[in-house]
Amino acid sequence: MNSNRPIDVLDKAKGKRILVKLKNGEEITGDLVALDLHLNMWLENAEIVKEQTKTKIGNIFLRGDTIVYSIVL
Repeated sequence: MNSNRPIDVLDKAKGKRILVKLKNGEEITGDLVALDLHLNMWLENAEIVKEQTKTKIGNIFLRGDTIVYSIVL
């Protein structure tokens, strides 16, 4: 059984591409640069993904309380 906390898993994902689902329904992909204990995340090369369309937004800071889940791609 894996006993890693979510923050441990995300910490190991620094420098990797992740997908983040937000409470408002948006999905954002980007390279995870940093995060903190509140699961606030800093992404570079970020894109908003809607259906088959991607809109580049560059760097973005996501508040941890707006995140539903994140996946390492």
